[in-house]
Amino acid sequence: MSELISYHLEDGIATLTLSNGKVNAISPDVIAAFNAALDQAVTDRAIVIITGQPGILSGGYDLKVMTAGPKEAVALVTAGSTLARRLLSHPFPVIVACPGHAVAKGAFLLLSADYRIGVDGPFSIGLNEVQIGMTMHHAGIELARDRLRRSAFHRSVINGEMFDPQSAVDAGFLDKVVAAEELQGAALAAARQLKKINMLAHKNTKLKVRKALLETLDNAIIQDQEHLG
Repeated sequence: MSELISYHLEDGIATLTLSNGKVNAISPDVIAAFNAALDQAVTDRAIVIITGQPGILSGGYDLKVMTAGPKEAVALVTAGSTLARRLLSHPFPVIVACPGHAVAKGAFLLLSADYRIGVDGPFSIGLNEVQIGMTMHHAGIELARDRLRRSAFHRSVINGEMFDPQSAVDAGFLDKVVAAEELQGAALAAARQLKKINMLAHKNTKLKVRKALLETLDNAIIQDQEHLG
């Protein structure tokens, strides 16, 4: 489908593999490719697995774009937050198979999915925005507030604390950790299990459960555009 995000469909499971340089930076083109892949997955009525290269899911937004100017930064953050909202309301289950590091927007991809599997090892998972001099955006705060454990939320968002994969489970970024060589198999097993549920019931229940969050994110995206702009 794209050089930035490959699309592999097999047995009703669509695997989207992010491939954009060493840190899998999230750029406007990557987000466009994400949306095109999700469109295709809806057409295929497929369970979605999102993954990256060995060792990394994503290191976050493309800093070249973020530092190009306020207009470019606002546009990228808006597109990224809108993607997170789309993932949260996707009509079919979304699994993230995190092959290593997931930092900033990479970690927000974890917080936007229905089931998250990471790999054991010396990897960092979390929101480092305040470490690199970026005030956290409203949409990011609200997504983290909803999906992280209360005990980890302030440490993560305000302190910029990073977590290893095992502590990322406790924090709420991941649901399960496996050995690196088991990641693909674990993700496929989770997808096959989720194929057994009723998809209409899944979609309707997801939208009920996340109604308040989705409305909050809609408002937060507008706030970010006004504040950052």
